[in-house]
Amino acid sequence: MYSLNAPIPTAAETVVQELQTDLPADCRPRDRLTLVVKRVGEGETDHRELAARCRDALSGEPRCAARVAGVDVFDADDGGPVLHLRVDSPGLRALHRRLCRAFDPVPVIEGEDYVPHVTLGRGGDPDAVQRFRERYDGQVDPVEWTVSDLLLWSNRWREPVATLPLGT
Repeated sequence: MYSLNAPIPTAAETVVQELQTDLPADCRPRDRLTLVVKRVGEGETDHRELAARCRDALSGEPRCAARVAGVDVFDADDGGPVLHLRVDSPGLRALHRRLCRAFDPVPVIEGEDYVPHVTLGRGGDPDAVQRFRERYDGQVDPVEWTVSDLLLWSNRWREPVATLPLGT
């Protein structure tokens, strides 16, 4: 499985690390921070061909603004809570919609259900997670940045295998 991810600025990583020091019990912190824009190439084996398809799908797409806007929670497909930084970005949502036309959306988490976010942690007592969200939602300093490229991320290798610039 591959995904197209927006790079996360250091300032947002710092916010995540600070919040993760106070996660509720049994809420497993996310060690690799990602901002997934679209999952692509589930059966693909040649990342160079997949990168070319992604470049075609992104052709002419502009850079876009993104902003960490608070702390939120949603239920994962396994039923457990996912605590995350909410990312406001009409541009990322537009990129996601365009990519859903080129690559089939993953049911339940993509298409109209897509939520741009950076996961803080997964699991734990839902009530404790909700209290954490309520405590920190208005307390997070906003972080703003421009997404100027996307990374083609290999789940197998757990690293980016290509960088795809936007606005070119």
